Amino acid sequence: MGKENIWLLVIWIYFIKTCASFSTTTEPTLFSNTTDWILDYTDIESKFSLRTAEIPDDDLCYIVPGQPETISQCEFNLQTQTFVIIHGWTVTGMFESWVPKLVSALYEREPSANVIVVDWLTRAQQHYPISAAYTKLVGRDVAKFVHWLETEVQYPWERIHLLGYSLGAHVAGIAGLLTDHKINRITGLDPAGPSFEYADEQSTLSPDDANFVDVLHTNTRGSPDRSIGIQRPVGHVDIYPNGGTFQPGCEFQSTMKMIATTGLQNMDQILKCSHERSIHLFIDSLVNEQHQSLAYRCSSKEAFNKGLCLSCRKNRCNKLGYEVNRIRSRRSSKMYLKTREMMPYKVFHYQLKVHFFSKDKLTFTEQPMKVSLYGTNGEKEDISLTLPQLTTNTTISFLLTTDVDIGELLMVKMRWEKDSYFSLSDWWGNNKFNIRKLRVKAGETQAKLIFSAKEGEFEYLVRGGNEAVFVKSKEDQSSRKEERLHKRKMNGSLFKQNTK
Repeated sequence: MGKENIWLLVIWIYFIKTCASFSTTTEPTLFSNTTDWILDYTDIESKFSLRTAEIPDDDLCYIVPGQPETISQCEFNLQTQTFVIIHGWTVTGMFESWVPKLVSALYEREPSANVIVVDWLTRAQQHYPISAAYTKLVGRDVAKFVHWLETEVQYPWERIHLLGYSLGAHVAGIAGLLTDHKINRITGLDPAGPSFEYADEQSTLSPDDANFVDVLHTNTRGSPDRSIGIQRPVGHVDIYPNGGTFQPGCEFQSTMKMIATTGLQNMDQILKCSHERSIHLFIDSLVNEQHQSLAYRCSSKEAFNKGLCLSCRKNRCNKLGYEVNRIRSRRSSKMYLKTREMMPYKVFHYQLKVHFFSKDKLTFTEQPMKVSLYGTNGEKEDISLTLPQLTTNTTISFLLTTDVDIGELLMVKMRWEKDSYFSLSDWWGNNKFNIRKLRVKAGETQAKLIFSAKEGEFEYLVRGGNEAVFVKSKEDQSSRKEERLHKRKMNGSLFKQNTK
């Protein structure tokens, strides 16, 4: 085991020990037979700061439940929507750097909105199990706050959007559960996993907590109840970027490089990089409106990685983040996508289906390939992938992604790399497959294309040999119709209506 893995193991063990199960003696009682509690503002400990676009990193004005004059003093806009940001567990007892970034992004997208930051730092900086138990009291505070806004100034419930990160996601869920009207929307940003994976719906974020609940899962690596983020779906739409387990750019080397550049204050990024990516993906959806990422409904991340789930029929795909299409169903929709390691995070997804022929019975495992895509707008060369198995007379489906918008795909090249510098099988035997055509589906446009060998009936894929070249020969008969319907849904009036 290398030094970097030992360090990760030590940090991980410490975190897991800290994230022990709830102590039943610290769990507050929430529910009573009366609703009088929601009108009592004397026991509220959380603070509600209305931040501004000009100074997003400082609390200059607090709206205090029970003190109506603070609404006008803070210049709360009654005619527009309100975002309520709820942070999670903290070691330092201070707001993390992502908070002003999210505030600024919300104002950039909705300049007239109210952006309120909930300060529960005193309770959030306790040992994790204590802070986790406090989510019920903080959720109660938030429920009182939004209820007071509605009763004091008749502020509409449909204009309230709660955004909760980690433990804050469960705070948002509890607040939504306790209000006597449905909050319009709750966005859960990698809701915390330890002590919540097996908890009941009254203790966690759940689909019943708002008219619409969307969730981003970005750090679910590990066994259930031991992963930093919750693994099970807890919303109407649950999106798992990059499988939800680990995010690109969060490798040990990358985080250590960042720490070396910016200082030890970012040491926590060794653990939090993937966890916090949920916030930055949402920020990306706000500020990069022309680069909206699409997620696709799938039964598992393994099936998605084979390219089997790139359909947008019957609401099988959705936008990630702010412009998500509000689809409510009895069962949560688990959705997947790939992303880049930096903003804009959007990539383009392609499914390739290839049938391999050979005169001999051949079988290879874990074979490296390079694929290049060429289109009307650009190209992406030498995309690396590993095919788990190559066998004669079998069809393989796999997923390719590119951060380049190549436009309409016109040509595909494949090259079979050697898996070692020296292989006995390269000296004798057959290491060549014949390929007649490729079938390609583009997730973002829903185009279905067929590519044929550039010259002759077949192209030959030889290990360590030249590229096999395929050119567009025709489209699936239903492709154009599906493309038009998909474009209309993603950009037309129907989609806009569903996202308001």
